[in-house]
Amino acid sequence: MNLFGNMQDPWTWQGVLLAVAIILAVLAALNYAAARWAERRNPPKGAFLEVDGVRLHYSDRGSGRPVVLVHGNAVTGDDYNTSGVAERLHGTCRVIIFDRPGYGYSERPRWRPWAAFEQAELLHNALKQLRVERPVVVGHSWGTLVALALAIRHPADTAGLVLLSGYYFPTFRLDALMVAPGATPVLGDILRYTISPVFGWLTMPLTKLAMFAPAPVTARFKAEYSNAMALRPWQIRATCVDGALMVPSAASLQAHYGELAMPVAILAGDGDKIVSYHLAERLRAVIPGSTLRVIPGAGHMVHHVAIDEVVTTILGVAGSSKASTASEEQRPTLGGSPAI
Repeated sequence: MNLFGNMQDPWTWQGVLLAVAIILAVLAALNYAAARWAERRNPPKGAFLEVDGVRLHYSDRGSGRPVVLVHGNAVTGDDYNTSGVAERLHGTCRVIIFDRPGYGYSERPRWRPWAAFEQAELLHNALKQLRVERPVVVGHSWGTLVALALAIRHPADTAGLVLLSGYYFPTFRLDALMVAPGATPVLGDILRYTISPVFGWLTMPLTKLAMFAPAPVTARFKAEYSNAMALRPWQIRATCVDGALMVPSAASLQAHYGELAMPVAILAGDGDKIVSYHLAERLRAVIPGSTLRVIPGAGHMVHHVAIDEVVTTILGVAGSSKASTASEEQRPTLGGSPAI
């Protein structure tokens, strides 16, 4: 007796396909509702500006030397607030933080290229709109690729770089292969609205441990990081596409590192489980005059566990670079909520 019925019966297969379609539709509806609920719980706190047809969410606080903070993957610009780095800089610097395209409340048009150079060009044009001249650019993780691309493409407009836990040279990355399906059109759309958020919720505790290890996850990150915001289908798309673009972006940048003449400071944790600090050592060797500090006991989220070292490094680079007076001109008033 065939316990599964006659598998040649087309109506049986139609029933299975119908059941699968219903399950996926229910998951999609639930994930969409959860994403909108997350946005109601975490409304935008900054302002908006439109750059090259893209609506960017940003904050602009403090006064003094301009410092631009560029976040990594799986987080938003608010990561620099959660770490405490931004608030430590407000007293002496003008601090500008963007949500990179597709993260937080920034748009990410589907059919445009979004490798490191493209993201850097968008932020450069945004800085011009905000009348920010010659900032120190700080990048963490994937954000280091954007910071480097900005400095390579516009060296005269970049006073200095601070690079935290970055990925600088192409290597084999299993995680890039794992996110490739989510970065694929159509298939990725189906996954992001159905299975991917569920998988993300299940693996999030381990993901956070890996991000911070060997240090513990900080209490503030536990309290303020929103899993639900990170697992919205549209942010998962940005996370997956950036993950897939990480290796080719590093490959396109590496030949230009030796051209950088501005102050460059590199920090990495010696226990980083996401990106080995040996890549930071390689970068230090090819950028003339750059400095490297490897933080003992720190992992990938070095700016959360070594705040003093990170802030001191940023202020040091700001102090060693030429001051810009033009950036202190009156800032334009832009649409959206007031900058904070």
